[in-house]
Amino acid sequence: SGFNSIGHIDTMSRGRHQIGHHKEGEEFIQNVFHVLSQIFTGKEKSNLAICWLQYEISKVIQCLQAKKKKKLKAQGRKSKKLAKNFLKAADNRNNLSLWKLYAYLEWLLGNTDDSRKVFDTALSTAGTGGLRSAQLCSLSLLYAQLEVELLDTTEGAVTSRAVHILTKLTENGPYVPYSGQVLPVNVLKARKSYEHALQDYLSRTPVSDQDQVNDTDQLVNLVGCYALFQYLTVGIDAAVLIYTQASEKLVLSGSQKCENSGENSGVLNFPTALEAVTLLHTNLLRFHMKISVYPLNPLREALTEALKRYPSNQSLWRSYIHIQRKSHSASKARRFFDSVTRSTNSLEPWLFAIQAEQMRKKLTEKVQRADVGEIHCTIPETGLTNRIVALFEHAVQSENGTHCPLLWRMYLNFMV
Repeated sequence: SGFNSIGHIDTMSRGRHQIGHHKEGEEFIQNVFHVLSQIFTGKEKSNLAICWLQYEISKVIQCLQAKKKKKLKAQGRKSKKLAKNFLKAADNRNNLSLWKLYAYLEWLLGNTDDSRKVFDTALSTAGTGGLRSAQLCSLSLLYAQLEVELLDTTEGAVTSRAVHILTKLTENGPYVPYSGQVLPVNVLKARKSYEHALQDYLSRTPVSDQDQVNDTDQLVNLVGCYALFQYLTVGIDAAVLIYTQASEKLVLSGSQKCENSGENSGVLNFPTALEAVTLLHTNLLRFHMKISVYPLNPLREALTEALKRYPSNQSLWRSYIHIQRKSHSASKARRFFDSVTRSTNSLEPWLFAIQAEQMRKKLTEKVQRADVGEIHCTIPETGLTNRIVALFEHAVQSENGTHCPLLWRMYLNFMV
């Protein structure tokens, strides 16, 4: 995102305090945004507004994670004021990306009803592009995802607000807000529309590079909407099937383009599309496991496959170490980390391998220090400290690791 190193220092905790945004860094970033907004016009100015709002949202998320209620309130007021000012500008009134971010901001701040009103307004004014409009698909997908997260179970989800949103998207008519029910006939029609639209996209050959960029963005949103729709109306297996079909097709298209051009640069945007589809797939599996009983293996397999392909994707690594914490056997994860660090130059696998071991160490110490008279240690401490030091040593010797301040700070912090 470009400004992390100036704006705030991540992951370092000093005592109980998490080190957040620095005042000077924050002032610097705000000044840059203000100066640029006076220079830019038209499309560039709208793009800058989107970046600015995304940055504000990242600060709101940080306050939520740190559970700072007072700071969240103040930050929320500032961010909302900024968002409203952007949407008042004549150029931005029909900018769906900005509307989407504003609605998301309201949702994060806990104003669910206000957020729904913003989403409904944006969808009503967005026209009737339906599944052909990338922005409309993207907006509906986020709205439906947020609504799904409120569900405790998928029973009766066929008549939920999320299904209404995803069904309306296929109708190519003006959007009508949710009235409490979804007609079964509309669900059947929507399923057919999604099926045809996905087949069209997967069999299409883009004319120009720009077409390909637009097509891949649209394909990711379409796959996301269709899979979520199937998840709510049929079940998890139906959703996974769509992700699998789309991924296979994207892998095939990517490899064909490589052969045609004789080099990797021919795959203009396919890796990003495939990465985005994989992320949607793993997130849905994680959500499903949270609300119902489901085996861990499909998620573990999907994550290991994806991480071999995208070793620097932080969201995938986070999910991976999250599920590994649940297993008492570390050997599988260690072997996997080892194989990935050997085959890539990216630094993320090292950082997450270290983090996973540190979590394990924390857990072990918690068990050993439990004040329960006679201690039965469930996980023996098998030189975890030495293992972590060895990981740091190997990581700082790698080409990227030598020049990574974060890694050195983590190493010093650990030794202290």
